[in-house]
Formats: sequence, structure tokens, C-alpha cells
Amino acid sequence: MLEDKQALISKLKKDLLAWQGVPQRSNDESTMGLGPLEKAFPNGVFPKGVIHEFVSFNRMDSAASCGFIGGLLGKLMQADGICIWIGSIQTVFPAAIRSFGVDPASIVFVSMQREKDVLWAMEEALKCHGITAVLAEIHQLDFVQSRRLQLAVEKSRVTGFILQHNPKILLATSCAARWKVTSLPSQSDDGLPGIGYPCWDVELLKVRNGSPAKEQITWSPQGFKTFSKKEIQVKDWNYNYQNLG
Repeated sequence: MLEDKQALISKLKKDLLAWQGVPQRSNDESTMGLGPLEKAFPNGVFPKGVIHEFVSFNRMDSAASCGFIGGLLGKLMQADGICIWIGSIQTVFPAAIRSFGVDPASIVFVSMQREKDVLWAMEEALKCHGITAVLAEIHQLDFVQSRRLQLAVEKSRVTGFILQHNPKILLATSCAARWKVTSLPSQSDDGLPGIGYPCWDVELLKVRNGSPAKEQITWSPQGFKTFSKKEIQVKDWNYNYQNLG
């Protein structure tokens, strides 16, 4: 009897997600490579055609967020995709984004002085079906603004990214997910000296129809990789040892 109830509840959850337009995972569907973090999303599928919101509260976190988004764009733009990157400030060095598998020539950088113009440009760009992703860098996003952006992507199925730099207050939004990315000490291959691949502490603060989650993730030429518990312990020990005294 208990198993029947659980099966019924599971079926109802899947039906509700289907009615809300959440994609079902297919056997041939490629993942973003985020490991357990990806399972936090409905049906374990990274949502495309929605707005993702990133928040940062200092320059280091802003740079970390840009790097992590670069990795996501590398996955999304594999089939000759185009991205529009809009902002009144530019925190990314275009040539560096090549490290994440993205050709800088496939990104159109747009600079605007006022944030309301940035949001207007993003809304218009999100309506273009031929674009893979649109990213805007701003300082504050409210529910009404986010709802306008979400309505735009529901028709075009373009994926949008909002990066809030040092917002005064985190307001409620209609974004599908709210992310917070902070940098971690990198680890070089085989313990060799020098700078290794970028590492991040990635936290999903809010997930529509999903569950909040947190993982430590690194980037390599093969894509994203999550740390095992043993790797986390070794990395934390090395970091603490290097900072003694």
C-alpha cells in the first residue's frame, strides 16, 4: 500500500512538472556536467529557455561568477551559438573566455550607461530566436523587471543570465534559479607548482520546482568536475597549511 502511494505521488509530481512546461530528461540528453548540483533542478535537467540570476557582493565573486557562467556558455554554445553580453560595466576579459570553450567572436558585447537601458536591451535581445543566450550585468533586479524578462524567454526559448553586482537588497524575482558563486584555491595537476584550473563554491540559493543545493566545482578542458569528499578534505588541508601564520 505504501509503495502504491509513493508511486502515485511520484507520478503526480511528474505530471505537475509537465503541465508547467518543465522538460523531461531523455536518455540521449546531454548534461551540463554539474554532477549532483544538476540533480537539484526539476527532473535533474538544467533549465534552458529561462532566466538564471547570479548574485555577487565583491569583485572576486563577480569574477568567479563570470568564469562559471563562461563554463555554462561553453556548453550552451557548442553548436555555433551566439551570445549577447550587455552591461554598463564589463567585468570579463573577452580573450579569457576562450578557456571555457567559447569563441570570443561569437559574443556580442553591448555597453550602455543606464541600467534601465541594459534591461531594455536584454528584453529585446531575449526575443530573438536565433540567439543562444543573453547576459546582463546590473546592480539591482526587482520582480516586475524579472517577470518581463521571463515572459520574453517563454516565447523565444533563449536562455538568460542576470548578474547582480553588489545589490543593496536581494528582492524576490521570478527567475528560475538564483546562484551564488565564490572562488576557491585552484589545484594544479599532479601537485605540480603553479596555478591550476579555476575552482568555485557554487550554491543554488533558490530553484523553481527544485531544491537548494551546494557543490564545489572545478573547470578543466574536459568541462566541469565536482570534487569528491576526499578531494575537498585534501584541498582544504593544503589551503589551511599554506595560510598558517
